[in-house]
Amino acid sequence: MRRPRGDDYSASLKICDLTQFYSPLSGGVKRYLHEKIAYISNCSSGDTHVLIVPGSKTEVTTNARSRVYSIRSPLVSRSSRYRALLNLRAIEEILERERPDLIESSDPYQIGWKAIAIGRALRVPVVGFYHSHFPEAYLRGSTKFLGKRGTQRAMKLTRAYVHRLYNRFQATLVPSETLGDLLSEWGVRNVRPVRLGVNTGIFRPLPDDGAATRESLGVGRGRTLLLYAGRLTKEKNTQTLLRAFELLRQRDQNKFHLVVIGDGPQRNKVQKLQRRGGNISWISYCADSVDLARYYRAADLFVHPGVQETFGLVALESQACGTPVVGIRGSYMDRIICHDQKSWAQENNPDALADAIEDFSAKKLSTLGKTAAGAAEKLHSWPRVFEELFCIYREVRANYRRL
Repeated sequence: MRRPRGDDYSASLKICDLTQFYSPLSGGVKRYLHEKIAYISNCSSGDTHVLIVPGSKTEVTTNARSRVYSIRSPLVSRSSRYRALLNLRAIEEILERERPDLIESSDPYQIGWKAIAIGRALRVPVVGFYHSHFPEAYLRGSTKFLGKRGTQRAMKLTRAYVHRLYNRFQATLVPSETLGDLLSEWGVRNVRPVRLGVNTGIFRPLPDDGAATRESLGVGRGRTLLLYAGRLTKEKNTQTLLRAFELLRQRDQNKFHLVVIGDGPQRNKVQKLQRRGGNISWISYCADSVDLARYYRAADLFVHPGVQETFGLVALESQACGTPVVGIRGSYMDRIICHDQKSWAQENNPDALADAIEDFSAKKLSTLGKTAAGAAEKLHSWPRVFEELFCIYREVRANYRRL
């Protein structure tokens, strides 16, 4: 493979993103895609963008430098509103018409395989974004059902699947160097760690002390306001968070107030906690980033119980707003925490998380938050992130023409 010429990096690109991890209520992947569209719209390079996603009906929305294709797809989750993009022929027709310079697939299932096949037919490079470490997500805790040997065999099969699929991409993007090292150990070639970002124009500290927001939530004076934002699912480990809050409430009824923003199968656990007593507020969805930033700023501490996160965008947004984060050590999210983690839980259980919340809340949270906000703005603003990502795109595209 020869070194690409300089002019290959300066030419404008048409990028096509293809995913089924997209819904009106979805979070990190959708935010990443829409921030990419905004970046392309505002930059002077002449790049254009195409997005193909599942939807309730087939339609196309066109803006100055982007097109969003929605393909009618069956609903698979009423709470998250995710849909299964099964009409592979429609995807093929769109890509044949659009003729992008590079395709990015965020799907490890049928969409990923289809993207690879179409890319080969059109002679354009295809990169995969490994947003979710799905082998670990599906197999964690499966020993009681499959047994130790069964779980080991299942993990071996999923590793082989990851190796087989992702080595067909020209590059595999990962949001964590640690995760990238793991995939490399599994035999995945050309792994490229990339940072994900945060909109620091919205998610930033403001002089507002959050008093009005806290009052609207019924947070009593002197209470420490804890915040969680994300899906209410086993994969997000929200059952550990809710049990930890029960323990905190048993220790001191009036010390903490928990705000939960999100929906999912474990919403009944949140509602059950509400019926048992006060000090907890539930908001099923917050569609407006400005409102979400207001909740981040009103909170004293963001609690992230996830142990399978490949990135943890909400944790980064909270820090960008000046609100520190507490969670459980050992996930791929650790690298984006911009402040001290000494008081984080060392084990994934409610007692350890409750102790961590108590210990962390005794610190000077405003000082920690100020440090984190500065680091988040410096390292993770979306323009900086996309400048690096588009360099990878141009390198992949230039090298592909020489294969």
